[in-house]
Amino acid sequence: MPSTGGRFSDIWAVADRIPGWLTGDQAELLHAEAAALPAGSLAVEIGSHRGRSTVVIAQALAAGGGGLVAIDPFVDGRLFGGSSTRIEFERNIAAAGVSGTVELLCDYSTEARKKWTRPFSFLYIDGKHDYWTLSDDLKWRGHLPAGAPVLVHDCFSSIGVTLGILRHVLFAADLRYERREGSLALLRVGAPSARDRRRILAELPWWARNVLLKVLLRLRLRPVARLLGHDSPYDPY
Repeated sequence: MPSTGGRFSDIWAVADRIPGWLTGDQAELLHAEAAALPAGSLAVEIGSHRGRSTVVIAQALAAGGGGLVAIDPFVDGRLFGGSSTRIEFERNIAAAGVSGTVELLCDYSTEARKKWTRPFSFLYIDGKHDYWTLSDDLKWRGHLPAGAPVLVHDCFSSIGVTLGILRHVLFAADLRYERREGSLALLRVGAPSARDRRRILAELPWWARNVLLKVLLRLRLRPVARLLGHDSPYDPY
């Protein structure tokens, strides 16, 4: 299947067939930020799973001759899928026509970072959602130029990811928070203002709501979760 080019609606029609938790609005934000990069830009994605977000980013980059390094260890186990998920990922990338744009780095992001030397212009973080991994993944921004986007999925939803944001972005001197689309946060390399920091704090009530929803879902209290506007068996994302 040939690449769909740069039109988001066509790209999403392909990507949305791949199982995953990225919403259409979140995918459109990823696409817009990737499409705005200079021609020939390199992007890095941490956590690819079956390739839903990979296809969106790669399609946006392909029009300008850019490339995407997709980093995922494809760990075996019930929650991750291991080698079978990698096979699905490679099949989905090929079906979307972006195999030539995507370079798979099958490794843990925390290990890959120690050996990384290439500059890049876009960072998408959707790896392991614990505080320590997210904290390490944010260090990848050291390879980014000023103004580059850093997008983090499950922000203000995952407890570990949010604690990492509060510790390493709220007080950072080189990273500012712009906005979010659902749980997809858009950060940008650059000196933050007091207003940027206040925007992070303003998201805490939404985070508290999401934590409560997760508790309710685990207690199988979906009717109560619906009263809070969450009509889904899945955690908010």
